[in-house]
Formats: sequence, structure tokens, C-alpha cells
Amino acid sequence: MSQFKHVGIIGRLQSNQVLGTIHRLLSLLSDQQVEVKVDQRLKAHLRDKDVDFTSVQSLGKWSDLIICVGGDGTLLGVAREMLGFNVPVLGINRGRLGFLTDVMPEAMQRQVVDVLNGKYIMEERFLLTAQLVRDGKVIQTYPALNDVVLHPGQSIRMIEFELYIDQKFVYSQRSDGLIVSTPTGSTAYALSAGGPMMHPSMQGIVLVPMFPHSLTYRPLVVSANSEIRIVPSEENPLPPQISCDAHNHLVTQPGDEVIIKKLEQTLHLLHPVEHNYYDICRQKLGWGSRLGED
Repeated sequence: MSQFKHVGIIGRLQSNQVLGTIHRLLSLLSDQQVEVKVDQRLKAHLRDKDVDFTSVQSLGKWSDLIICVGGDGTLLGVAREMLGFNVPVLGINRGRLGFLTDVMPEAMQRQVVDVLNGKYIMEERFLLTAQLVRDGKVIQTYPALNDVVLHPGQSIRMIEFELYIDQKFVYSQRSDGLIVSTPTGSTAYALSAGGPMMHPSMQGIVLVPMFPHSLTYRPLVVSANSEIRIVPSEENPLPPQISCDAHNHLVTQPGDEVIIKKLEQTLHLLHPVEHNYYDICRQKLGWGSRLGED
């Protein structure tokens, strides 16, 4: 008997492989006698299927499980869309890395059935929220599961800004920007910039300078409950921008501030029972196996 009665499917159709996996998933869920609804953005690609399509908002309200088919970027979008619905998400990998979407298509039959029958590991991942503050008022707010990034936009110029943590001045810096990352995002852009990897269970935020104009600046790990305030210099030749998970680009103006802090809502991410974070690191990052193993 399935633990989940209402399953919503969301996918990003960047390839025929994704579409094929969705077709197989629909057949699998039908065999398990689970009620299914599909993101209406997939309607044009599934015309030959007898499927109930609905909006993402309706999926969040109706589903007790969301299955995401695509890469980690697809799941990042799903995490933001499902905020406030408190519905767990399972990812089937059709991307490159698969740190978040760790059900492989060849194992989908067994692992999805196991999850439906209550055999899974659940992780709670926290998100960040970035607020653009102008004249003392919050004018824009966006969430991020991976990271919030201050950057110069399309310019190749360095930018200057001040950093405050919990109302305390930390430093002023000239660099290409600053990455503010969750543990989830520590294996993404922050890792490429030289930041540390943090286990997903950690309650911390890492701040990674991007090509700072001094070798003394290093990544800094702070409590997940910290309030981070970035104040771009009014002398920057072009207005710096803020990106959340590489989306929702906020353009600052002189005098603006950016407030970054932990969101109250969390993502409930499901994994197969054999999920092992360190196995994934070895596979995806090319770490060495045990001595004596081929």
C-alpha cells in the first residue's frame, strides 16, 4: 500500500531522455495505483497520454509527494515553487551532476516503488532569502536553495562593498563579488570559487569572495541563523547585481542594502534508502576509492 496517494510530476524537457523518463514514470505510478497530476507546462509534450494537468500552485496544494524529473537546476526551481506547501520532493536525475536528483533512471522502477512504500531517507534543507532594501523599505524578496550572489553583472570591473554579520562590521572588499551559500549550494558555484564543502545536515552559511583584490580574504562559515547585510559602495561605476540560484537578478542602486537570512520554510528532500552523501561525492567529484579497489 502506497504511503503517498497524490503524486505530482514536474520536469524540464531539455531532452528526449527526460520525456522518455516521464512516460516510464507515468506507467510506473499507474501500476502502483497512485493518483497522479502533471505540471501543465508539460501538456504540449504529453498529448498522447491520458493525464490530468494542473498548475504548479495547484500541484503544491494537492500533492503529498512531488517527483521532479531533470537535473539539479530543475530541482532548484521546484524547491522555490513548492515553498509554503510543505510537500516532500523526490528527484530523478536527467542532468549532469545529480547531487539533489539522485534517483538514476535505470534504478527508477525499484527506488520509486520503495519510496511510495515508505522506504526512504528524508533530509530537511534550509533556504536563504535575499531582500533588496531601498530607503529603508524592502522592495524585492527572492528565495534561494543554493546561493545568493553579489556580482557586477555584464561588466568585468571589480565592485566594492561592505559586509556586516548580525549588525557587526566584518570588512570592506574589492572583488568580483561575494557568494553566500547554503550547505546545499556548497557543492555548486561556491565550490568552484574555492569554498568548503559542507555536509547537508550542517546549520551554516558560507561566504566565498570571488577573486578578491587581496590574498588575505578567505571563505567564512557562520551560523545559519546569522543575518548578513551587504552594502555596495556608491562609488561603483556600474550598479552591482544580486542573483538567487542564478535567477531573479536584482539590480541595486546607490544607497541600497541587501539582507540575506535563513528562510523559515524548508525543503523536504527524499532519497532512496541506500543514499550516501560521501558515495555521491566520490562519484561526482572523482574522489579515490578504497585502497586496493579498481
